[in-house]
Amino acid sequence: MLKEYRTIREVAGPLMMVSGVEGVTYDELGEIELPSGDIRRCKVLEVDGGNAVVQLFENSAGINLRDSKVRFFGHGLQLPVSEDMLGRVFSGMGRPIDGGPEIIPDKRIDINGVPMNPAARVYPNEFIQTGISAIDGLNTLVRGQKLPIFSGSGLPHAKLAAQIARQAKVLNANDKFAVVFAAIGITFEEADFFIKDFTKTGAIDRTVMFMNLANDPAIERISTPRMALTAAEYLAFEKDMHVLVILTDITNYADALREISAARKEVPGRRGYPGYMYTDLAQMYERAGRQKGKEGSITMIPILTMPEDDKTHPIPDLTGYITEGQIVLDRGMDATGLYPPVSVLPSLSRLMKDGIGAGYTREDHVTLSNQLFACYAKVQDAKALASVIGEEELSESDKQLMAFGRAFEQEFIGQGNTDRTMEQTLDLGWELLAALPRAALDRCDDATLDKYYEPAKARIAKHAKQ
Repeated sequence: MLKEYRTIREVAGPLMMVSGVEGVTYDELGEIELPSGDIRRCKVLEVDGGNAVVQLFENSAGINLRDSKVRFFGHGLQLPVSEDMLGRVFSGMGRPIDGGPEIIPDKRIDINGVPMNPAARVYPNEFIQTGISAIDGLNTLVRGQKLPIFSGSGLPHAKLAAQIARQAKVLNANDKFAVVFAAIGITFEEADFFIKDFTKTGAIDRTVMFMNLANDPAIERISTPRMALTAAEYLAFEKDMHVLVILTDITNYADALREISAARKEVPGRRGYPGYMYTDLAQMYERAGRQKGKEGSITMIPILTMPEDDKTHPIPDLTGYITEGQIVLDRGMDATGLYPPVSVLPSLSRLMKDGIGAGYTREDHVTLSNQLFACYAKVQDAKALASVIGEEELSESDKQLMAFGRAFEQEFIGQGNTDRTMEQTLDLGWELLAALPRAALDRCDDATLDKYYEPAKARIAKHAKQ
């Protein structure tokens, strides 16, 4: 029997204080019944003796302190899970919004999950093919990894997220691959774009989508990624699937965290964000990985927009500490019309070395990746020199580098919406390097060059300076 309380003492914005409560715990779910019969949901934020501070999921308008009733359910927020979730679209609170029937659940799982024992973790390996050369070739995503995308306002991260969700695959495991896509605090137009794109391309059939719109309450924004990760854990560790989780946009999540912290009158940390934001983000990100004895895995791509393109802002800064690398999008490249505008030099995948090479991708992958990075870094030096003395005054070797740089950006990075296999990506890399003299390829051993370096296949001529 649920106890009812008529002891609401105070309402301040989305927060409400209830006195005289018994047996109520942190994060417990509850509901408020208004005198009109309307029901509003809430959850417990803080318990101090017999006083509980609760946060409403909806607005607090119309709550009468004397006549409203509060009931607590004795459990936290739960997600009903089933394999039938694949191909469905849910709200940020886990309710179907695609017009289909309610899910008949196999079970209900607390959205906060259970921490994974570090001793039970398996080191991530085996690459995931995204079909995007700048990621597959140079910053390879590995199964079980957390690899964020650092973007900025106005950059095409939504388009990139949809493309990755559409193209991503674990080779030789196509039948057991699923995508969990969570959109956090997005506009209606963006939500419509994702749903239409996934439906049109058929990617929706292997995807579970959670949509939280910008006009939804902040507390729902906090729950959305946890809903997504709970669904991912069920599919990965109970149904043995390889799951790719895409979360966009983490900045909206952190802003909701700041909003709730301000409503609770907590002492702010850096730039107004709560001091526990690192812990909060880590609780989410660390739910990715592989487990001993389990076939499935969770690989995570959180996408965030850096406020004012500032990499030192708390959100990218803390995310960078917790995760295993980053893919950085560049505003300058986007302005030139390149898509995806991935800036390869500051991008990094820390676990890449364990998922590529012989037995995984191809034996030349490590060497090729190192050489492309080295040559493209030299291109930046040549560009800096050309901006001072003019390209015509450059040495012949620097002119070759400039031609290589243009071809690399336009063909390797700027691939558009095409889906490339790993073989195509690696072959293209060698075709671009073939335009440089063999002596310039100082990161490659002779055996690799003998096998893959073919000057006759060079793809530079058409990118010579106009």
